[in-house]
Amino acid sequence: MGVICYLGIGSNLGNRHKNIKTAVEKINRLKETKIIKISGIRQTNPVGGVSGQRKFLNAVLKIKTNLAPLALLKNLQKIERQLGRPKNHIHLGPRTIDLDILFYGNEVIKTANLNVPHPRIFERDFVAKPLLEII
Repeated sequence: MGVICYLGIGSNLGNRHKNIKTAVEKINRLKETKIIKISGIRQTNPVGGVSGQRKFLNAVLKIKTNLAPLALLKNLQKIERQLGRPKNHIHLGPRTIDLDILFYGNEVIKTANLNVPHPRIFERDFVAKPLLEII
């Protein structure tokens, strides 16, 4: 029962630790979803995007969910908006919270809104290292 998924989480605006903690709490309260494991939090430099950004705090979550992939994505985007991320944010710009589906079970998903496995997992140490830590 349920699919094992891995989520990337990051923040570089406001109280970064609080943003991550609040997002984790909200994810754990999602219907039919439970956090199984959380990696350590790492501080990393921004990759690409707007120059002069503050460093990010990043982590990876292992969850079990009965939500379909697009339903999970919709819920994660709702949490991002609740924590102050505008719907039309600057690509690779600063953000209060960033939530990405890295893996959804063994599925390969390619839609206009969702690509899983996340296409840049292994190009980014701030995702690959915490992911390897909890796998």
